[in-house]
Parts: sequence; structure tokens; C-alpha cells
Amino acid sequence: MEKTLVLLKPDCVSRSLVGEVVKRIEATGLKIIGCKMIRLDGKILAEHYAHLSDKPFFPRITEFMKSTPVVALVFEGEDAVQKLRDECGVTDSTKAEKGTIRGDLGKDIQENLVHASDSVEAAQIEIRRFFKNSEIFEYEKRK
Repeated sequence: MEKTLVLLKPDCVSRSLVGEVVKRIEATGLKIIGCKMIRLDGKILAEHYAHLSDKPFFPRITEFMKSTPVVALVFEGEDAVQKLRDECGVTDSTKAEKGTIRGDLGKDIQENLVHASDSVEAAQIEIRRFFKNSEIFEYEKRK
């Protein structure tokens, strides 16, 4: 079973779309095994967006991500990373297919509601970045 990280961004929280987005993700069969609301600071954002630190839009992203608390979630399931990315749609909401979270609810490339890990390896790193081991709850095997 794969695990993946989702951050429900400030636009998702401020537009009261948290429930709708979680409902859509759960409908894919993925299960929540970690969930918390957190306020991100410059240190964690510099680490999380280190690959964008040389881009001219980096300050705008970090300010946006600090503008309200975000909801951090860990989902688990078969092919969780790809399943979640398919459900989210492409990063730029204006180019995302209808039927995806970003295609139906997002506004643009920044206000796209969600961050989703882009690989199993990235998910492992990102989950450790935002969650302590004690904050992740495993589902018991079902009959």
C-alpha cells in the first residue's frame, strides 16, 4: 500500500472546499491515515519548495501558503500517488480536465486548491516533513 501527502492550500480552506475535496479523494478508494490543520512558516516552505527557490514567483508562493492555515493529509491505498494526481488534475487549473479537482474548482496555477506528492519517493519525504510517526494511523487489515 502506498502513502501520499496532500496539502489543502489556503484557497481550499478560505473557499470552504475542504469537505468537497476530501470527499472526491475518498471516492477514489484512498483512506485517510493522517490529518491536521497547520500554519506553515518560512522554514518549512523553504524546504518544501526548495526546487523553486530560484524562480521569480517563489516569494509569491510562500506568502500565499502562509496566508491561512492549511490542512495536511496522508492518504493510503493501491497506487495512491498516481490515483491522487489523476484526481487532482494538472497543476494549472485553467488547463486541468473537467471532472478533476483543479479542473472543476481551481482558479489558476497558484489557486489550484491542492498540493499532491509527485512520486512515491517524494511522498515519503513530504510525509516525514509534515507528520510525526505518531500522527499516522494504519488501517487494520480487513477481512
